[in-house]
Amino acid sequence: MESNVKKNIDLAAGRERSELVLKNAKIINVFSTEIINGDVAINDGKIVGVGSYDGIKNINLEGKFVIPGLIDSHVHIESAMVTPGEFARTIVPKGTTTIIADPHEIANVCGMKGIEYMLNCSEDIPLNVYVMLPSCVPATSIENSGAILKAEDLKKLINHERVLGLGELMDYPNVIKGKQDIIDKLIMADGKIIDGHGPEIEDKDLNAYAMAGVRTEHECSTVEEMINRLRLGMYILIREGSAARNLKSLIKGITAENSRRCLFCTDDKHPQDIIEEGHIDNNVRLAIKEGIHPIRSIQMATINAAECYGLKDIGAIAPGYRADLVVLDNLEEFSIEKVFKDGKLIAEENNPFFSVDYKEDNRVMDTVNVNKIESEDIAIPLESDNVNVIKLSSHSLVTKKVNRKVKIKNGLFQYDKEKDILKMAVIERHKNTGNIGLGLVENFKLKEGAIASTIAHDSHNIIVIGDNDQDMILAVNELNRVGGGITICSNENVLQTLSLPIAGLIAERSMESINEQLKEMLNIAYEQLGVNKEIDPFMTLSFLALPVIPDIKLTDSGLFDVKNFKFIDINNRSAEMSD
Repeated sequence: MESNVKKNIDLAAGRERSELVLKNAKIINVFSTEIINGDVAINDGKIVGVGSYDGIKNINLEGKFVIPGLIDSHVHIESAMVTPGEFARTIVPKGTTTIIADPHEIANVCGMKGIEYMLNCSEDIPLNVYVMLPSCVPATSIENSGAILKAEDLKKLINHERVLGLGELMDYPNVIKGKQDIIDKLIMADGKIIDGHGPEIEDKDLNAYAMAGVRTEHECSTVEEMINRLRLGMYILIREGSAARNLKSLIKGITAENSRRCLFCTDDKHPQDIIEEGHIDNNVRLAIKEGIHPIRSIQMATINAAECYGLKDIGAIAPGYRADLVVLDNLEEFSIEKVFKDGKLIAEENNPFFSVDYKEDNRVMDTVNVNKIESEDIAIPLESDNVNVIKLSSHSLVTKKVNRKVKIKNGLFQYDKEKDILKMAVIERHKNTGNIGLGLVENFKLKEGAIASTIAHDSHNIIVIGDNDQDMILAVNELNRVGGGITICSNENVLQTLSLPIAGLIAERSMESINEQLKEMLNIAYEQLGVNKEIDPFMTLSFLALPVIPDIKLTDSGLFDVKNFKFIDINNRSAEMSD
């Protein structure tokens, strides 16, 4: 230890030459918010000095900008449908060198085995992967997931070197009520960071949420929500994902005074958006375009996140920090040219210079466990033609409860070609309980077919939507056959299936190949089945089972009114109609 300290001091003082020096750079200093012309000296993966240096190896950057590696402060890797190694291969060339991952998707399917899988697969890859332990498995007590994780379960991993704390507290009603199960988890995570997930909480309830120890929030959709949480000492994670895009709204509330309490995250981002838009580099570009100073935008993508999560050796270019560095030609376009990880050039011009081996784990395979279903299993009995319907909104996860008149035949719901109201089912797929929740959906606009998926946040049961029972049944049985994924069926034929055999969420494939298949399937959905082009059918379907986003959702236990936090019947016993 003493010899390393002496050597590093000698390197910093210039008495010895460093292994690598990046010369003639414009260095972004996130502490002083200035640009410094000079060199960056690197040795043994660490920055040892900024100034004028000569190394054993020198790389002349010819006046290009050098910034710290970007940090995604909250992400679910599973949403990209790839393994952690493949995720790294895709995002590192885009400048992201650190992520704070919440593996609650796979944990809802496989429990602690799923978390361990993500930790194991993210070892020894050229990406810093830190983990927040999922706090809500299941997300609420009103649905059935593949596992139930208590405080005593999570305690086994809370002191893991890459575990930073407790993941998003989605069950915010029970946090505010002080439910004992939640209290136990908060006590277990004492001294660690606790992530929030509390949309629309206000006043005393918001104070109670903060008092529980919540220190971050990524669910703000308005500047008012953001300011209210900043006032209580929370960090705001400004999200730009696939389904939820809040950056343009929230960026209006960023000031010189509060910007250092704001970070960037993607939360859930699908392959096409990562490949075509970028990752955290996209957040930075958008912020700059919206008028935020480039250095302030870089702070939100680097040092702010590092300080929030207590990561003391990343997020800046200074002596003692890890040499996770990104080279840019200019700050406005924010186009990534080179990426260094621990002082090694690992990507250039969006091409990774590394590959990652897949670590097989049978504990996260064969997770679809349902019997074949029949028409009677998904029949919807109705007392009258006046029913509660889930109405979809374009480009939003928020749904609306509306009342509609539908066709009835022999006491059962009958699809009417003249009305855009489809049958949907959520089928418990973990323990073969036989639970099936049934509902009706408006504004999906699918005709002559069905779409089904084992990606159904957060319990990830099978979710299926269609205009006829035969195709719905075929789609469910197809997912059972392949072990999970997404499938499209029409006229009693399987048109295409994306197989996701790892927990029904992930495939051992490149992100590019998954993206190409998803594009083909989207085209089938839009052009052959006539799905509403203002929604992503697969993403929309995946969130229709999440009972923590208003107004109305469907779980395997039935139709759920999120605002009033109670189950409701499809039959509407009020004659009043709504828009």
